[in-house]
Amino acid sequence: MKFVIEHLSKSYDGRQVLKDIDFAFEAGKIYGLLGRNGAGKTTLFNCLNGDLRTDGGRFFFEEEMGPKDAGPEDIGYVLSTPTVPEFMTGREFLKFFMDIHEVEDPKPLDEYFARMSIGAEDRDKLLKDYSHGMKNKMQMLINIIAEPNLLLLDEPLTSLDVVVAEEMKGLLRSLKAGRVTIFSTHIMDLALDLCDEIVLLSHGVLEKVDKADLDGKEFKERILVALREEDHA
Repeated sequence: MKFVIEHLSKSYDGRQVLKDIDFAFEAGKIYGLLGRNGAGKTTLFNCLNGDLRTDGGRFFFEEEMGPKDAGPEDIGYVLSTPTVPEFMTGREFLKFFMDIHEVEDPKPLDEYFARMSIGAEDRDKLLKDYSHGMKNKMQMLINIIAEPNLLLLDEPLTSLDVVVAEEMKGLLRSLKAGRVTIFSTHIMDLALDLCDEIVLLSHGVLEKVDKADLDGKEFKERILVALREEDHA
């Protein structure tokens, strides 16, 4: 399976943020979407998720039986600032999500919490009392349960402590099989550590960056030069 973007474009106030993007993402890989703050990473995600109307283009899944339009049920979106119903407890939210999505053969709720290293003492707390990292874990958890074909991650690790961030990276690696995962970040070393492929969003277009010389100074310098050029464009 592949997730294919064809001729996608988006403008704001006369400024073209995304310019005729063409790209194909393969299932089973984590793609690092690397770009400066303001490069259009969140705009691209919002277009793919259906939260923003595109100016042109399309995107779809390329499967053995042919192309398939990407519907809401196919896409999971983890925001950098987690959005959860703070009037619910963690357990209430998880049960509500599973009920409305009619999850088949559900596991006991505590198994899901344990998978995310959410302690027993926190499972019945109100979500408003969760830390940022805990809310992020809950947001990630419901996307895991939904099993989307495309998982969009908008800088979800940026504000997490080291321990939680490492847990989340391990979890993402374990979940990449059978789906396309796109991990947006402006931190190059994080992208290099976690991701199988690096895609640069610069000047409104996507460019795959060769990782053959992953740890080489020349490799990193090429990315930095591209990002500096965008900053002065």
